[in-house]
Amino acid sequence: MKYYLLSIAFILSLFTNAQTVGLQNNTAGNLDNGYVLFAPISSQDTFLIDKCGNEVHRWSSNNRPGQSVYLLPDGDLLRTGNVNNQSFNAGGKGGLIERIDWNGNVVWSYTVASTTELQHHDVKMMPNGNILIISWELKTAAMAIAQGRNPAQVPNDLWSEKIIEVQPVGTNGGNIVWEWHLWDHLTQDFDTNKPNYSAVIEEELVDLNYKATANQEDWIHFNSVDYNAALDQIVISVHNFDEVWIIDHSTTTTQAASHAGGNSLKGGDLLYRWGNPAAYGMGTASDQKLYGQHNVYWIETGFPYAGQLMIFNNGLGRNFSSVEIIDTPQTGFTYNSTLPYLPASASYEYNAGNTENLYAQNISGSQLLSNGNVLICSGPTGEFIEVDTNGSEVWRYINPINGSGVINQGITPTQNAVFRATFYPDSYSAFNGRILTPAGTIESSNTVTANCTTSLGIEETTINKIELYPNPASDFVFINYVVANDNETILIYNTLGQLIKNVNLIQGDSFTRLDVSSLNSGIYLLKVGESNDSQILKLVVK
Repeated sequence: MKYYLLSIAFILSLFTNAQTVGLQNNTAGNLDNGYVLFAPISSQDTFLIDKCGNEVHRWSSNNRPGQSVYLLPDGDLLRTGNVNNQSFNAGGKGGLIERIDWNGNVVWSYTVASTTELQHHDVKMMPNGNILIISWELKTAAMAIAQGRNPAQVPNDLWSEKIIEVQPVGTNGGNIVWEWHLWDHLTQDFDTNKPNYSAVIEEELVDLNYKATANQEDWIHFNSVDYNAALDQIVISVHNFDEVWIIDHSTTTTQAASHAGGNSLKGGDLLYRWGNPAAYGMGTASDQKLYGQHNVYWIETGFPYAGQLMIFNNGLGRNFSSVEIIDTPQTGFTYNSTLPYLPASASYEYNAGNTENLYAQNISGSQLLSNGNVLICSGPTGEFIEVDTNGSEVWRYINPINGSGVINQGITPTQNAVFRATFYPDSYSAFNGRILTPAGTIESSNTVTANCTTSLGIEETTINKIELYPNPASDFVFINYVVANDNETILIYNTLGQLIKNVNLIQGDSFTRLDVSSLNSGIYLLKVGESNDSQILKLVVK
């Protein structure tokens, strides 16, 4: 059972301070019955806040993120970590995947970091508990030339990409049970004497010479991965090709290295690609749809646009960002479309062409919410923005953490980038049985938070039938409540979620006098009733 708590605002500075960090806007219409998870890029901490900007939980780690973080259904955190690998020195590098329980204990870890491989950007937990990991994979110049790369356009080393599926074992091990390598699916029209030659670039393969330069090792740059269990397929954001790709996961590893097999009968070849037809010889710059995009994922069942792909389109090179949803031409396990791949336009688009409203040149993401609103993470500036179905802003929050710690209110934030922010509704199973006590803002003060309430608090006061007075109290507090069973209690918690006092109630009583004289001044939460059927009240002790 989850417990609805009132948002508690702590006012620690003058109202005249400029609100430069934390909650900026809380307008009616934002989806506020839940929490936002984020891991600042320059910090080792991961934060969970309510929609009033109050911190409700924090996990501390030994590494900065590398880059994504997820809250799992059981309340554990799945977090990537940056191990500062020097062989692959580029944005998004990680190398470590950790599972951290609610209390901050690392219960499993796995490393993908060496001179020849490095996990980066994103991972994805699958329904079976295995984890999909994207990783750079080192290839030498000689290896690239042998496959048909133009020798004049190859660096000393070339970073290819792979996806591995890891089955966790013990506390720090794992079995690779499936893998896919981009290097198995190349095509080229440069050298007729080399493998993979085709006079016409094949759309289901990757052109080894597309965007080739002599000084760009990070040639492909995957930056997100998602999994569709119903289709048993994987979607990847391919930053440097300005595309999203879909591949088959129903294959064996052997089939994934080939061009046949799996539900699609195409092995590990690309089933679908969208965003930049020039990457497979079917368009020009005028046909391009995506520009350095991030965070492609399938929209879940029950949401608007269910089954379609949502993409944060950074707009690298065009000076504005947008959020787009596309309806893929999927039939069964295949994608039937004329070339270039459909759709010709998005099903939904936010901020089309507005250079003043939103521009995040790198990182960032977007999430469709259950009410049709969209939560946007403008990564470079650490801003989280929610827009409603009309495109109007209804909520905004600025990350108050950088590499030096907490940014003081009134100070213009710098170096507070966030890779992605994710909303979890209060009905999410991770919160079952947990008391989520708002502990005030992360930053020193926030006048917007001070005047904020959420539907979490509104729902509580609506259902609460218990009378509590006086409140604030100093010596005693009186509770009007009919005790139905002899196993009912009053549990008193402080704002850190620590149990301070346990009072047994007497069946049949309708009036309880509670001694609070021993409590320090402050805010407390009273849980009244049975363990599986209780109500939460806020008590202020003077």
